Order: sequence, then structure tokens, then C-alpha cells
Amino acid sequence: MAKPKKKLTAAQRAAKKQRKKDFMTVFMNGKQVRVRRPPSIDGMCPDEYIRLNADPIWLHQNGCHEILHERAMKENGEESTPPKSRDHKDEDHIPF
Repeated sequence: MAKPKKKLTAAQRAAKKQRKKDFMTVFMNGKQVRVRRPPSIDGMCPDEYIRLNADPIWLHQNGCHEILHERAMKENGEESTPPKSRDHKDEDHIPF
């Protein structure tokens, strides 16, 4: 005869609910593993949220110039490649 399951306390139920919110179960090497869920804002990844909702001043202050360029091209109805970042070394550029 099987024993009846022990009921969880309120604290245990709250902890279980928090774990379900923070972790997800995936299969790795044929085993179930609990991993942290990726961060999200309103159900979308932070990069996509910033791309859709950030104002131009914030984007400029935080160096997201490719998003600003993308928005400008969309407003003008043009298709173009984003501007080159100054971090990349150009072979043609002589630094002195």
C-alpha cells in the first residue's frame, strides 16, 4: 500500500514557485538539468526591449549608434549598412 504524499508547507510552496520562475529544465547529455532562465523584460530579451523602447538620447549616451542608424534608415526608407565602429582597425589608416 502506498503512503499518502506529504503536503507542502506555505514556505515550501513559495520556494517551489520561485524555483520554477528562476530555473527551467532542459536535457543535457541525456539527463534532465535545471538551468537559470535567460533574463527577460516583459517576456522579451533585454536587447530587443532596448531596441524597441529606448529613446535616442539614452542610445547615444550608451554607444548604441547602430540602433540609431537603423532607425534613421527606416525613417528615410533607405537600406544601408551600419556605420563602421571606430574600434575596428582599418588597414588603410595610418595612426601617425
